[in-house]
Amino acid sequence: MAETILQNMPTNAIAIVQTTVASRQEAQRLAGLMVKARLAACVQVTPIHSTYRWHNKVEQSAEWLLAAKTRNARTKALMAFIRHHHPYELPEIMVVNAAQVLPAYRQWVLQATKTGRSNRSSIPLR
Repeated sequence: MAETILQNMPTNAIAIVQTTVASRQEAQRLAGLMVKARLAACVQVTPIHSTYRWHNKVEQSAEWLLAAKTRNARTKALMAFIRHHHPYELPEIMVVNAAQVLPAYRQWVLQATKTGRSNRSSIPLR
């Protein structure tokens, strides 16, 4: 079903792909890799506290949430990239489709996640 939803999204649609890691250093490393690979235009990194069930026990831990903005056409590639570079046994990797986005911001995300070398990736100010 999720694949069907992604396939039916307009080509100019963008999404937020989120994951969590255990340390700020790991979050910054992974964010940098995603942006450098042009799989994400921007990755926000935020400290969070998680409560979850793991191996039949309720766990609590400090984590870092990464929210990567990308074009819908790159979500599968970004998910695979995160999975490959992620230190967790079972990482959270979720796609949230952005239903409404400021048009200029949408254009910036689309431009910054284009493949190729001749891309400008500055955020439009007006």
